[in-house]
Amino acid sequence: MEKKLPAWKVVWAIIRFRPGFWILNFFSMMMLMLFLQVPGLVMRQFFDTVSGVASADFGLWTLMAFLVIGEMVRIAAIFGLIVTHVPFWVHTMTLLRRNLLKHILRRPGASALPDSPGEATSRFRGDVFEIPLFALWLNDLMGLILFSIIAIVIMVRINPLVTLVAIIPFIIVGLISNRASRKVEHYRRESRRHTGIVTGFIGELFGAAQAIKVASAEGDVISHFRSLNKERRLVAIKDVLFNEFLHSIFRNTSTIGTGVILILAGRSMRLGEFTVGDFALFVFYLDFIGELTAFMGLLVARYKQIGVSVERMQRLMEGASSDALIEPEPIFLREDVVEDPSQSQVEVTEFEQLTVSNLGYTFPGTSKGIKEINLTLSRGFFTVITGMNGSGKTTLLRVLLGLLPHSTGEIRWNGILVKNPGDFFVPPRAAYTSQIPRLFSDTLESNILMGRPAKDGEVLKALHLAVMDQDIANFEHGLATMVGPKGVKLSGGQIQRTAAARMFVRDPELLVFDDLSSALDVETERSLWERVFDNEDKTCLVVSHRKAALRQADHIIVLKDGKIYSQGTLDDLLGSCSEFQKIWYGKETRDSVTA
Repeated sequence: MEKKLPAWKVVWAIIRFRPGFWILNFFSMMMLMLFLQVPGLVMRQFFDTVSGVASADFGLWTLMAFLVIGEMVRIAAIFGLIVTHVPFWVHTMTLLRRNLLKHILRRPGASALPDSPGEATSRFRGDVFEIPLFALWLNDLMGLILFSIIAIVIMVRINPLVTLVAIIPFIIVGLISNRASRKVEHYRRESRRHTGIVTGFIGELFGAAQAIKVASAEGDVISHFRSLNKERRLVAIKDVLFNEFLHSIFRNTSTIGTGVILILAGRSMRLGEFTVGDFALFVFYLDFIGELTAFMGLLVARYKQIGVSVERMQRLMEGASSDALIEPEPIFLREDVVEDPSQSQVEVTEFEQLTVSNLGYTFPGTSKGIKEINLTLSRGFFTVITGMNGSGKTTLLRVLLGLLPHSTGEIRWNGILVKNPGDFFVPPRAAYTSQIPRLFSDTLESNILMGRPAKDGEVLKALHLAVMDQDIANFEHGLATMVGPKGVKLSGGQIQRTAAARMFVRDPELLVFDDLSSALDVETERSLWERVFDNEDKTCLVVSHRKAALRQADHIIVLKDGKIYSQGTLDDLLGSCSEFQKIWYGKETRDSVTA
């Protein structure tokens, strides 16, 4: 991260993102506060007229007319607040969440998030929620300031001494609020941290349910969950209690001010310097001035909390620029304007050749990785990367695709340097299936399309290529079959073939498989490769040690200790490469009977 992003800059950025809604909200609030002066002034005139202190400048019906007009304007202003509040809130929260997700997805795919999934979830929910709310509350604050300035001017013109003494408690409370701001920040930070821990544990609990059951550890797990929840509850109570304590002080300040007025007003009323109407007006105004004090205290506390939220979100976006969180981006809140990113954002040129020169990567704190990798992939070729366990096969694929950042070397697509492989190697240029594919708890069709608009027959065609068509026929609900969390309702082979269909439906120029067929029987694997290569233009880069894949290969690359040990055709390597001979004769056992 380049530098810490100040909270004020985030608030200002989201105001500028949707200035129209915010400005209309501001004017609605100003109008509301201006016309909230009317009831106080009417009340003063009414009581002074009734008590005989003032002449009857306005009749009863005139005063009622003022109240009705003021109420109508107030209702119109409240309507303006409502119709601007919700769109501003939704648009700006969407922007922040979009930027968070955008930079999380731009992280090297093989690197973990800096914190648990539970903490990440809380940042998308609670932390994002705070910032647009604060921006809108600024309008409330400015409205209360406008009201209070007008009110104090009127009160000073009536009786400066009573006004001065009455607002002293508000000044004291403002000082208390300022001193308490550090405590507010500390309690909010701890509350959010413990909430993230509990949320993360819940996610891990569901993900490891089978392991817990096998180990008969249900009691211990629940006990640990209770202890985590107890810690979270205690911290949350401190956070809420401290905020409520401050809020109660702010709220009760107007009561103290009213008491001061009662003490001072008695003598002034006897001397004719203060009327019943003046007293009613002062009490009415002090309630709003008290609201201003309470609100200022609340906003000071919230501003500190926003600083914590921004810091947490930046941590989740580690590696992004300091302004990445607030970078303006188009957002789509209606389905009909959302375009398919795979078709609209990626410029595709027909693949001819991929060249990798001196590619290298070392895992932090270790000597393991890959180095001095040089290879060439040509259109229509089937290239297999093989090697013993730990030789660097998966690491090579991840570095090539930008899922891990390469430390040395360069990658060229049709002779053009690829500066950011993670952004470049996406459909429809390239598609990748990892060793352990990830499916979501949704329908089979949704897991294949992943938000992509469906076209006639393309899903069934992709399933045919993945040798999944017979399985679909046996599913009760066909493409609408729910696969369960992580595809738990499917077999290992069905999960791998569903992931393959996800690739095929995007019709990429380059197909990259990491040990795709490890859970497939020999016949299914053979059918899959045959169907893929019915199209001679298909280019594949495959990690495998299975004989069915090695027999199909146009070119085989043998890795050892992160380097290319040897390469060539199947016959060449069987005759000259001892490392490959170990793989062919010694490591492959599952399909040796049918070899």
